[in-house]
Amino acid sequence: MVEILIISFLVLLFLGVPVAFSLALSAFAAVSLAGNYPLVVVVKEMFTGLDSFPLLAVPFFILASEIMSAGAISAMLLRFAAQFVGHLRGGLGYANVLTSTLFAGISGSALADAAGPGAMMVRMMDKAGYDRAYAGALTIATSVVGPIIPPSITMIIYALQDRNVSVGSLFMAGILPGLLISGAMAAVNWWISRKRGYRSNDPRPPARVMLRNTMAALPALLLVVLIVGGIRGGVFTPTEASVIAVAYAILVSAVVYRGFGLRDLWGAFWRAGIMSVAVLMILAAARAFAWVLIIEGVPQAMADAVIAMNLSPVAFLLMVNLLLLGFGMFMDPLPGVMILVPILAPIAHSLGIAADHFAIVVIVNLTFGLMTPPVGGLIFVVASATHQRPSALIRELPPFFLAAILVLLTLTFVPGLSTWLPAISGFGRG
Repeated sequence: MVEILIISFLVLLFLGVPVAFSLALSAFAAVSLAGNYPLVVVVKEMFTGLDSFPLLAVPFFILASEIMSAGAISAMLLRFAAQFVGHLRGGLGYANVLTSTLFAGISGSALADAAGPGAMMVRMMDKAGYDRAYAGALTIATSVVGPIIPPSITMIIYALQDRNVSVGSLFMAGILPGLLISGAMAAVNWWISRKRGYRSNDPRPPARVMLRNTMAALPALLLVVLIVGGIRGGVFTPTEASVIAVAYAILVSAVVYRGFGLRDLWGAFWRAGIMSVAVLMILAAARAFAWVLIIEGVPQAMADAVIAMNLSPVAFLLMVNLLLLGFGMFMDPLPGVMILVPILAPIAHSLGIAADHFAIVVIVNLTFGLMTPPVGGLIFVVASATHQRPSALIRELPPFFLAAILVLLTLTFVPGLSTWLPAISGFGRG
C-alpha cells in the first residue's frame, strides 16, 4: 500500500495537481487498490485531522494578518524601518529585511509578507536604482522569517503533531532563529550592495521625524508583544490569542490608523476565508496521507533503521537537514510538518535532542523550501506580485541559499539558540 501511496502522489505532483488534492487522491488510491480498508476511513481521517480546538487559531491569525495588511500598517512599518537604515549603502535592502522582520510579528505567514510589504519594497528599490530581480530575490529570502518569528501558523500545526512542545514554547523558540535569518540576509545585502555599488541619496531623517514615525508604528508593533506576553503570562491560550489578535487588528487599523473601513473588512474576511480553506484542505489531506504511512508501520520501520545506524544526535540532525532540504523543494511546510514530524520527532527524542531545538530545525528547514525551485511558493508569489519571470529571480537567489545553509548549520550545532528563550520564559527545557 505504501508503494501505491508514494508513486501516485509523485505522479500527481508531476502532473501539476495541487498538493492538497495530490495527498488526498494518493491516500484514496492506496486504500482502494490495497482493499484492506473501506474508503470511508480516508474521509474519517481527513475530518479527524481538522477536529482540533487549537486549529481554530489558524483562520483567526490569517484574518488578523489580512486586516493589518489591508490597512495603512504596511506603509507605516516601511517608513519606520527605512528611517534607521535607508541612508546607508544598500539602505533600502536593509529596510526590506527589517520590514519583513517586523511584519513577521504580525502575519505569521511568509506568503503574506512577500505579497504585502515585500512587493512594496521591490517597487521602492526598483525606483531607487536597484536591480529589480535582486530586489525580488531579497524579498523572497527575507520573507521566510514570517513563519519563524511569532505568531506562526506552522508552529501551531507542529505543536499538534508533537506533544513534547507547546505553541507558547515554539513561539519563544522562534525569536532568536528568526533574527539570525534576518541578520544573515542583511549580510548578503551588504556584500552585494558593495559589489554592485548600490548607494542611497536619502539623508537620515531629523530626530523629531524619527520619533513621530516610531510613535506611529508603535501600535502595530505591540501586537506581537500582546500575543507572546499574553500566552507567556497565562492570560489566554494561543487559540484565544488569535481571536484577540483579530480584535486588536481591527481596532488599530480602523481607529488608530483610520485607513480601514467596512468594505476593507469584507475583503479581508473573503481573502482570509479562501486562504484558510486552502490551508485546512492541506491539513486534512496530509492527515489521511500520514495515516496510511502509520498503519503500514513506516514510522516504526524508519525509527528502527535509524536506531540500528547508531547515529549521534548531531549526525541525525545533519541527516534530517538533508532529507528536509530535498523534501522542501517539492512540498510546502504545512504538509511537510504533518507527514514528517510524527515520524522524525520520536526518533529525535529518543536520541536526547531537545524538543524545541528539533522543532526549530524542522520548521526553518521546511520554510526555506519556499525559496527553493522548482516548487518554491515565494518565488511565484513575488514573480506575480512584481511582474517578473521566476527564472530572473532564481538567478539572483544563490547567495541567499548559501546564507540559508549557514543558518541551518548554526541552528543545528548551537541548540541554545532554540532552547534558551523557552527555558528562561518558564516553558521548561523543551
